Amino acid sequence: MNVTAVAIIGIIFGCTIAMVSMILNHRSKSKLTSDDSEQLKAEINQLKERVATLERIVTDSKYQLNKEFDSLN
Repeated sequence: MNVTAVAIIGIIFGCTIAMVSMILNHRSKSKLTSDDSEQLKAEINQLKERVATLERIVTDSKYQLNKEFDSLN
């Protein structure tokens, strides 16, 4: 093998090791505690309730009628 091929293989191998190391490091930092998980679940449920409320408002016939009247002005 020539020196260039060995250097290219070395660079590729080094980059691969560095990438795997970064991914594993990121995964270990991004694990949630059970408290964090419960807080996020509660937040998601609150957001779902708010979206459902907004959907009810927007699909309400009175809301649609008022919107049509406003567009006439």
